[in-house]
Amino acid sequence: MAENKIKKKIPIPGIDEVKLFGPRDKYLRMLEDSLDASIVPRGSELSVEVAEDKVDALEKVIYEMIMMVTREQPISQKDVDTLLDVTGTNDVPASGVASDGSADSVILYKKDGFVKPKSKGQVDFHAACLANDIVFAIGPAGTGKTFLAVAIAVAALRDKMVNRIVLTRPAVEAGERLGFLPGDFREKIDPYLRPLYDALHDMIPGDKLKRYLESGVIEIVPLAYMRGRTLNDAFVILDEAQNTSFNQMKMFLTRLGMNSRAIVTGDVTQIDLADSEASGLVQIQDILNDIEGIKFCYLTDRDVVRHRLVREIIKAYDHFENKSNGNPDITAGG
Repeated sequence: MAENKIKKKIPIPGIDEVKLFGPRDKYLRMLEDSLDASIVPRGSELSVEVAEDKVDALEKVIYEMIMMVTREQPISQKDVDTLLDVTGTNDVPASGVASDGSADSVILYKKDGFVKPKSKGQVDFHAACLANDIVFAIGPAGTGKTFLAVAIAVAALRDKMVNRIVLTRPAVEAGERLGFLPGDFREKIDPYLRPLYDALHDMIPGDKLKRYLESGVIEIVPLAYMRGRTLNDAFVILDEAQNTSFNQMKMFLTRLGMNSRAIVTGDVTQIDLADSEASGLVQIQDILNDIEGIKFCYLTDRDVVRHRLVREIIKAYDHFENKSNGNPDITAGG
């Protein structure tokens, strides 16, 4: 009786096929022979047909090989043999591929692993970014808003969907208190932009990122520097958007030019403006909620992917604030 085989697509965006599968697809043939599979490279993905009980093993081997390529570690025949051997156990390879073996939602491969949604809210956020030109991601700290947004933008740049990335944040302290900090304006403003640099450094090799920044392929600027610009063929991210004013939000959204996309992230529970009701992120939800091509995604404490205590801290603060304001405890039960 013939085995029940399934067909599946495995993404390999930005991966050098020669480095991955060896000369004349030598390692690909090893995978096919060992797992009785058919593997056909098609651009940025692999079209595979394999027995249902072997699909997890095939994916785990391929993703471990991808990790080796992204780490610039040459793959040998012995490496492939070893990977095929370990897939006979329930152990997950060192790359950290999920136990279900699924990587359909991988956004980006990086030097020490890959970026993919880790919660239902993050999956919905990623899907919204693929289907809409402007996406708002609103949720508490630790839900991966900024990190996923940067990964999605880097993936779009890699796939030549855009020619550049522009990342921006409002510097809410850019008034008199910022003036007391030492250094020139750039040195004063850099701390507000540092989280964006950190995310990029985690996803792009240092030398390549330096070239991108020097050439303007990637630009990180305070929100005030966006005024008067038109951004064509760009992926634009506005981070910490809860600290924008009504006019700043309008200014940012009207910078988009032809073939441009935008992600706006923010946490409406952490507004640093003097008048929290004047937050552009709070107001924009009532202004743009019915426009096709614009999507609002709401992340919750269930989507927190930092330390396990971050979720509990968020819930505790919500409980305290609701109690202080005389509101019902809407966070009870999760």
